[in-house]
Amino acid sequence: MRKSPWILLTCVIVGGLLGGLLGEILTAVFPPGVIQNIFTQAVHPGLAPPVKIDLWLLTVTVGFTLKMNLLAFIGILLGVFVYKQI
Repeated sequence: MRKSPWILLTCVIVGGLLGGLLGEILTAVFPPGVIQNIFTQAVHPGLAPPVKIDLWLLTVTVGFTLKMNLLAFIGILLGVFVYKQI
């Protein structure tokens, strides 16, 4: 059976979303301290400010930002692992 790259993309996105959600839950549950900082401190790679192309008839704005914390990264790795097991 041939594996589709769409299944890999789905596993990675779902894993990242579940990890990010778990990170947000831990932010609310744990008191501020070392454990909360380790698991919930996020990096925001992306385009900030967004790129704006202003033409006479059309204005196009392109930008993205990812919020990556340790648990989101672990979720992505688990998504890849699940894909390999399928």
